[in-house]
Amino acid sequence: MTNEPQNQNTPFDPAKDGAQMQFDGRMSYGDYLGLDAILGAQAPKSSAHDELLFIIQHQTSELWMKLAVHELQAARTLLIDGHYRPAFKMLARVSRIFEQLNSAWDVLRTMTPSDYTRFREDLGQSSGFQSYQNRQIEYMLGNRNLAMLRPHAHRDDLTKLLANELAQPSLYDVALMALDRAVGLPPEALRQTYDAPYQKSDAVMAAWLKIYQDPEAHWELYELAEKLVDLEDYFRRWRFNHVTTVERVIGFKRGTGGTGGVSYLRRMLEVELFPELWHMRTDL
Repeated sequence: MTNEPQNQNTPFDPAKDGAQMQFDGRMSYGDYLGLDAILGAQAPKSSAHDELLFIIQHQTSELWMKLAVHELQAARTLLIDGHYRPAFKMLARVSRIFEQLNSAWDVLRTMTPSDYTRFREDLGQSSGFQSYQNRQIEYMLGNRNLAMLRPHAHRDDLTKLLANELAQPSLYDVALMALDRAVGLPPEALRQTYDAPYQKSDAVMAAWLKIYQDPEAHWELYELAEKLVDLEDYFRRWRFNHVTTVERVIGFKRGTGGTGGVSYLRRMLEVELFPELWHMRTDL
């Protein structure tokens, strides 16, 4: 690195500091990230200015969801094997991913109803309701509504992917296995099959209550519980921001995918992923 003073009127040349400037036959930033494919994946169907915003917001959300799936799968495996600390880091990361997803709604809300009507018909029947990664995350977290397989029935690969997820314990099922090892649960509180919605259990709530009444004796389970609550907190905010964004942009019209729009999304706000962790707080 040269120590010669730079002439303020001379443009800085990074090569003089050792920066690589030639990439013939060498991997560049764009090569590594596959930017040609990513930046070429936007194909607006109309001439409306805001359609590109709409496409990019949803594409980037799907990328963040891909990372969320990656982290949740790894965290679940670690918890099954009893490796709590690295799993906690991954669960914290998923919470921050949903913070990013929440910020994306702020950008989309700059689109007005008039802007959206200029290209809405070009969407056809496509809708975020059909996101298989969103469905996969819901299933991984424990919201296992079998009716929601049907939007993916036209693709065998997606049906298989989601069916495989339903055959595995959800993240909450795995947490309950850990809870059972720590303080014991009645056999009926632990599910033998996983392809059905979880039913809230008084026995599970009593067991979590023991953890919270003596956190020092059960610190890993206590921290696991709080990581799950933190994750659902961010997830609920994402759902809520989805509702308010849709209401702000289309009011109470039906969604392009045929759902009730705001009415459907409001119903989703009532879904609890880890119910006992919320309800037992009243009894502390």
